[in-house]
Amino acid sequence: MPSTPPNGLPVYRLITGRDDASFCQRISEILALGYQLYGSPSVTFDSSKGYVVAAQAVLWPVHGAAFQG
Repeated sequence: MPSTPPNGLPVYRLITGRDDASFCQRISEILALGYQLYGSPSVTFDSSKGYVVAAQAVLWPVHGAAFQG
C-alpha cells in the first residue's frame, strides 16, 4: 500500500451526507482505496431537509504514527 493517499487526497477525511445507500457506497469505496474507519459514525436529523445526515471519519494508515480512534 502506498504511504500517501491516492489522487492527492488528505490523510484525514470526514465524510458526510444523507444517511442512505449512496452514503454507505461512498464509505465502502473509500475503504476499498485503503482508508480505515476512525471512531464511530455520527448522525443527526436535519429538520429543514427532513432527513438524517451521517458523518464518518476515515484515516489513511500512516506507518509509524500512533492514531487512536
